[in-house]
Amino acid sequence: CNIRFDNPADGQNSWPFRREYLANTLLKHSPVLVATQEGRIQQLNELKNLLPDFDIIDQHRSWIGERMYPTFFIQPSQFEYLNSGDVWLSETPDVAGSRSFESTFPRLMTWTKLQIKESKETLLIINTHLDHIKAETRQAQVRVLCQEIKRIWDKQSALIIMGDFNDAPDSKVREIIQQDFDLQDAWRIFNSTEETSHHSFKGEMQNGARIDWILVDKKIKITGSVMDKCTMNGIYPTDHYPIVCKIK
Repeated sequence: CNIRFDNPADGQNSWPFRREYLANTLLKHSPVLVATQEGRIQQLNELKNLLPDFDIIDQHRSWIGERMYPTFFIQPSQFEYLNSGDVWLSETPDVAGSRSFESTFPRLMTWTKLQIKESKETLLIINTHLDHIKAETRQAQVRVLCQEIKRIWDKQSALIIMGDFNDAPDSKVREIIQQDFDLQDAWRIFNSTEETSHHSFKGEMQNGARIDWILVDKKIKITGSVMDKCTMNGIYPTDHYPIVCKIK
């Protein structure tokens, strides 16, 4: 779920008016893991306080106040935390805040390796947010993403890649990912017609694209996937529909 940065210019849709509704929207799906994009540190700490049974994964992170981060929240009762990291989608992935390929902002992927307490199986989960302006920029960024995943992935852990890709599922960005990783699109399994996931607080948009994806290792069974289009008194929890995936 892209949570939309805290922007006072959003008026009635600004963060203070919708943060509790966003938390409740996420919690109604009984998640054990939540992946967000576009939050800054204060905003993410506020969300953490509204998700009381979750831990924020930031053990690896030296926060930069003005940067917006993909971030994980996990239920510690379900997972054993093993490792995590930030990789900046630039020509210098290890340099925090670095920007390349004419990206409008520095963009990054966050990863975590978790062990499921019940089954002892391990997961490598990737959470990212690509540039929103140029297709060529997104393609360069996703090549860095794939290169870095191959560097950290032990291939024993099941792989999940999710985020706001700012591109449609039939884009070159998806093609680059599929060339390196054999993944299934959770939402497509249960939905035959494409829909728009970014709606700018306006609800249904006919000419957009599903830019928010959850891509899942084929060794994992997917049992459901929905796009949550809830609203309350005309207020949306964020300007993207949250994507929910159930796996077994």
